Amino acid sequence: MTAIDSDAVPYASAAAAGGAPYVTSPVAYDGILLAGFGGPEGQDDVIPFLRNVTRGRGIPDERLEEVAHHYRHFGGVSPINGQNRALKQALEAELAERGVDLPVYWGNRNWAPYLGDAVTEAAAQGDNTLLAFATSAYSSFSSCRQYREDFAQVLEETGLGGTVTVDKIRPFYDHPGFVAAFETGVRTAVETFLADGIPADAIQVLFSTHSIPTADAQRSGPRDVDFGPGGAYAAQHEAVAQWVMDRVAHVLPTAADVSWELVYQSRSGPASQPWLEPDVCDVIGELPARGRTAVIVVPVGFMSDHMEVLWDLDTEAAEAASDAGLAFVRTPTPGVSASFVAGIVDLIQERLEGRAASEREHVTALGPSFDVCRPGCCENVRAGFKPAAAGLAP
Repeated sequence: MTAIDSDAVPYASAAAAGGAPYVTSPVAYDGILLAGFGGPEGQDDVIPFLRNVTRGRGIPDERLEEVAHHYRHFGGVSPINGQNRALKQALEAELAERGVDLPVYWGNRNWAPYLGDAVTEAAAQGDNTLLAFATSAYSSFSSCRQYREDFAQVLEETGLGGTVTVDKIRPFYDHPGFVAAFETGVRTAVETFLADGIPADAIQVLFSTHSIPTADAQRSGPRDVDFGPGGAYAAQHEAVAQWVMDRVAHVLPTAADVSWELVYQSRSGPASQPWLEPDVCDVIGELPARGRTAVIVVPVGFMSDHMEVLWDLDTEAAEAASDAGLAFVRTPTPGVSASFVAGIVDLIQERLEGRAASEREHVTALGPSFDVCRPGCCENVRAGFKPAAAGLAP
């Protein structure tokens, strides 16, 4: 490893290296690392991109082509890179507005610009103490730990592990800036259906998120907390969904009669491997038998309208609703809304200031989440633990 081996948290700033769950000392960060998933930007990029996403799993190109048609339907272009460019610009503007003089470096896990390019660029500018914002809000291997492992891998591969440090902003699933779009979207959709004469008890709200292997879900979050069979990943989504529905019912009392549940989408594993269920389209098909005539699909697991939203929800779920004879609305993601961008900068400022946990904004009883991930958090069952930044070793 590196010169900071003697500390509890490798690759961390001095304030975070001791391993306390919350960093309550101010940190003079040099820059923000916007860490994205990445996506193809043309037809020729699609298969190479999918090879990157599935590297190490031995999936042949013929099977990758089954997923590639989602991208090819949109000209081979994923919207995610464009969305991250817009988010970077919005963050820079909000930081400047608040007088926070920090550059934003953007790098992806699976496509250009890569994380290694971003970290190398930061180091070349003398910006060696970085605070990372990963574009995924919840706790799981793919949405948190995998980013942390990528940070560690990049620091080692670039030879910058003894020079550059990377801390990570906490999972932000229940920060007010993130959840605001879901509350507004559900309330607006319910109001619209009611105005159209659809009774509240005939409306179904489905909060949809990316399915993950059940074994990974069970290991998501800290090991010393029992979150139930779906681990922290499912519990966090459930808590956010409950908060949204409670808020909507508070503003719109009739909405108390609207039913809701958490559903999953975008499964990609073999049929023999258990993944979180039920599937959003399967549930939509069952709704007429439950007496529902309208469905509101809320992409609660997603930050922006990337491919899983455009294809799995706007295309497949919408078609399932049409086949079932249901009125259908898909509510907005946070995107680059003013509340979300302001919320990200709030998260940055709590680390710049070393804000106490009791002073950090959150809307559920589960939060605020940790700055420094706990031992054994979010294990990848298939690959085991690899070196990771921003957390204690298992």
